[in-house]
Amino acid sequence: MPDNHSSKGDRFATRLSHAGRVGTKVRAFVNPPVHRGSTMLHVDCADRFAGGNHLLQDPMYGVMGNSTHHALENVIAEVEGGTHCQVVSSGLSAVTTAMLAYLKSGEHCLVPDSVYGPTRIFVDGMLRGLGIETTYYDPTIDAAGLQGLMRPNTTVLYLESPGSHTFEVQDVPALAAVAHQHGAKVLMDNTWGIHHFQPFAFGVDASIQALTKYPVGHSDVLLGSITVADPAEWNRVRTAALALGQYASPDDCWLCLRGLRTMSVRLAQQSASALAIAEWLQTRAEVKQVLFPALPGAPGHELWKRDFTGACSLFGVVFTPDIAVTATHAMIDALRLFGIGASWGGFESLVLPTSGYLVRTANTGDFGGAAARFHIGLEDTADLIADLDQAFTALHER
Repeated sequence: MPDNHSSKGDRFATRLSHAGRVGTKVRAFVNPPVHRGSTMLHVDCADRFAGGNHLLQDPMYGVMGNSTHHALENVIAEVEGGTHCQVVSSGLSAVTTAMLAYLKSGEHCLVPDSVYGPTRIFVDGMLRGLGIETTYYDPTIDAAGLQGLMRPNTTVLYLESPGSHTFEVQDVPALAAVAHQHGAKVLMDNTWGIHHFQPFAFGVDASIQALTKYPVGHSDVLLGSITVADPAEWNRVRTAALALGQYASPDDCWLCLRGLRTMSVRLAQQSASALAIAEWLQTRAEVKQVLFPALPGAPGHELWKRDFTGACSLFGVVFTPDIAVTATHAMIDALRLFGIGASWGGFESLVLPTSGYLVRTANTGDFGGAAARFHIGLEDTADLIADLDQAFTALHER
C-alpha cells in the first residue's frame, strides 16, 4: 500500500496505478526493483527458526518467493477481489496446481465441456492416472441439471465462463450454490473476466488467471495466478504450490507489474473496439452468429449483463452453413493485420480457426457452421474492419 494513500474508495484505474508500490511521497523510483535470489542467509540459528520452520509464513529459500513476487500477488488479489494470491509459472500451471490442491485419488470432479484444451488434456491424462474421475457437462447447464451430476465423492466443480472458443456464459452463483450444498469446492478460470467479474462475490473458492493475457499485455511473458478470499483456502493452495515447486521468474513478475499499470486503459479500448467489430460482423451475410456475450442478442448476454461489469476483446464467429472450412482458412490467410496465433490479451489482433480443432464429449459446441476466434488488439478499429472487409472476398473464391 502506498505510504500516503489509501485505496479505499478509489476506482480501478487509480488502484492499478498505485498498488504494489512504495508510495508517492518517498525518495524512491516509481517502480519497485526486481529481486532475484535462490539462497537466503540468516543472522543466526535463532533467526533461521524464528518462524517455527513454517513454510507458509517464513520464507527460507527463493522458491518461496520474494518482495517482487509478493508485490504482484498483492495487486492480483486486489484485482480479483480476494485476500491471498499465489503466482505460478503459466496459466496452465495455475490450472493444474489448483486442481491438484483440491483433488485426490478416489474423488470426482465436474468440468465444463467448453474448457480450455490443455486443461482437458491434464484432466484426461494426469488426473485420470491419479485415480480422479471427471464428468464433462454442458456449460449451459442449470442448477437442477447440475444436481443430477453431483456424486457423494464430487469434491470440485470447475468453471470457465465464458467457455474457451465458444463463449458460453455459466450461471456461476446458481452452480456454486449447488456445489457448496454438496460440500464441493468451486474453482474457476476467470481469465476472460479479469476485473469485469468478481469471482468471490458469486461463490467461487479459488480463481485462476492466465496473467500471460491482459495483465502482461505485451505477449512476451508466461505467468499465472491462483487467488482466494478465505485464509483456509490459501493454506491449501500455498501448500500445493510449494509441494509442486511452483515458481515464477521475478523478472516476469516485474514485467507483469509494469503491464498492469496500463491494463485498465487497454481493457477499455480493446473492449470498445471488439464490440464495434462484433456489431459490424453481425451485419455480414456470411456470418451466422457472433459469439460475444457483450453483444445484445448473443448467447449468454443476459447472464453476462447480470454478472459482469464489462467484457474483454475475445470472441467467436460462426459462418453460415454454406461456407466451407477451407474458405474460412482462405479468408484468415488473407487478413493483413490479424496474426494467426493461439493466445490473446496482448496489444495485437489475432485470429484462430477453430472448426475441427475443438474436442467435445458432452454433445456441445456445434453451432451450425465453420468457426473462428478473434482477438481485437489496439490497432485502429476502422483499419481492422477494413482488413476484415477485404478478406471476406476470399470466402467467395472457393
